[in-house]
Amino acid sequence: MNKFLPISKDDMIEKNWDQLDFIMVTGDAYVDHPSFGVSIISRVLESRGYKVGIIAQPNWKTVDDFKKLGEPKYGFLVTSGNIDSMVNHYTTNKKRRSKDAYSPGGRNDLRPDRAVMVYSNKIREAYKNTNIMIGGLEASLRRFGHYDYWSNKVRRSILHDANADLLMFGMGEKTVVEIAEALEAGIDIKDITYINGTMYKANNLDNVYDYIELPDFNVIKEDKRKFMESFIIQKENMDNLNAKVLVEKYNEGYVVQNLPSETLTELEMDDVYKLPFTRTYHPVYEKDGGIPAIKEVKYSLVSNRGCYGNCNFCAITFHQGRTIQARSHESIIGEAKELIKDKDFKGYIHDVGGPTANFRHKACKKQEEHGVCKKKDCLFPSACKNLIVDHKDYMELLRKLRSLEGIKKVFVRSGLRYDYLMLDKNFSEFLNEFSKHHISGQLKVAPEHISDNVLKYMGKPSAKIFDRFKDAYFKVNKKLGKEQFLVPYFISSHPGSTLKDAIALAEYIRDLGYTPEQVQDFYPTPGTLSTCMYYTELDPDNFEKIYVPKSYDEKNMQRALMQYRRRENYKLVKKALIKEDRYDLIGKGKKCLIKDS
Repeated sequence: MNKFLPISKDDMIEKNWDQLDFIMVTGDAYVDHPSFGVSIISRVLESRGYKVGIIAQPNWKTVDDFKKLGEPKYGFLVTSGNIDSMVNHYTTNKKRRSKDAYSPGGRNDLRPDRAVMVYSNKIREAYKNTNIMIGGLEASLRRFGHYDYWSNKVRRSILHDANADLLMFGMGEKTVVEIAEALEAGIDIKDITYINGTMYKANNLDNVYDYIELPDFNVIKEDKRKFMESFIIQKENMDNLNAKVLVEKYNEGYVVQNLPSETLTELEMDDVYKLPFTRTYHPVYEKDGGIPAIKEVKYSLVSNRGCYGNCNFCAITFHQGRTIQARSHESIIGEAKELIKDKDFKGYIHDVGGPTANFRHKACKKQEEHGVCKKKDCLFPSACKNLIVDHKDYMELLRKLRSLEGIKKVFVRSGLRYDYLMLDKNFSEFLNEFSKHHISGQLKVAPEHISDNVLKYMGKPSAKIFDRFKDAYFKVNKKLGKEQFLVPYFISSHPGSTLKDAIALAEYIRDLGYTPEQVQDFYPTPGTLSTCMYYTELDPDNFEKIYVPKSYDEKNMQRALMQYRRRENYKLVKKALIKEDRYDLIGKGKKCLIKDS
């Protein structure tokens, strides 16, 4: 039976361990499942013979919790958890969320704002000279000077604010092992300046070679064009095969980003997912009702990571990269067989996918030798002629899974890239089989908007492609005799979206006969091009000024228009329609959004 890693001195005594090699400090509760980054990194280190302990959701008001496992031999590894702590805590309106799915019982007060920074500084208070390495999404997306939505200012690299020695960006399996081996070999952490996937502080650039110097931090704080230029350079240097070392100057010296880590091979991915995870939360949380986040992932299977969809509002490419990394069929089926053995498993696999479910291989052959294109996207504004479009491997994987004894149904709930699917000459065959076997009553897709003006700034395809997919989907389901719905996700108030665009989206929703249950207002998080557009109000292609809805009044109107049927939104919808002189949409006509009061 697989066992959890130590969370207390008693656990260490049970293992006859006097001192740990590494201690992982996380803002999430301790869940030993491969959907949690802490679990993967800790198990990878364990597989290499290192003694690893976990401090989950420590009380940051004192140093006591940070000392409870003693000082580790090689250092602390610090992360906010699976989700950025600020996104975890606040809505787009900067209101405090009532629940935290990554905490026991959903409590929302067990991690601090800016968790990586707070934890790291508390560790430094407890152990002045200990090694501190930060990583995970929060650190990765804040590795350079970045716009911070919650304080509405440009903040410096989190490497400085956390007072850490090293920053690991990206997924981290290879990076953390190389760091561990260097520390074990006796190399001082200040001399570990050569490992891919890391970032460090330097007084000068005497020992840095073949690099690009980004605009100074003091410059990007004041000059929005330079801020945008800096981010574009960062975005173009995210592939290990063609990136350059990047440096950013501060009053205190420089932060230096090495090349991104190499992507994992299929065999390396398989090795990660066969590590001895317990696949659940630590029993210490049972008395509090467990950890809500495990429900969505416990019986799900990760098929791939990375995404070449490269939507401008998504931070996945800035963290995982654009190169697809996939597991073998044998690895995924082996994990499914382990799920079947679970006493609570009811025969339903909830998901087989990743950031994009139907991406199972690199976008093109060129990527294998030269990496992703710096100046060109794979799918936007139209599909690249070199794009490999093939769903055979994914469909075969799903067939194998649903044929396993003990499996009743295999669902797919990860994002399905419908524009990529429509490029497949066999898309009807795929859609037929997919609709027949892998949908739980409704399929969620993400057109995000219908205005080509907004879609351009999102990096998303024309609404005409979504219409083609929608028609094909309903045609297939009618033929199958299935009443299965299509649930499109839309984003309001994205940079470039005017009130006129928002009204056009409301009219589209009207014609769909669909009322969104949830509305996603654009959230400016670090690490996305859309956030740069929000902050700078500049078009990244030509640096011309663009319209960005920022006032609460307009954002509320744009959001309300997407749910115009709701009584509580009546006043906001009417205000928006009058403002845009759209009296034709107020009244009793079939095309009207609201009645005249």
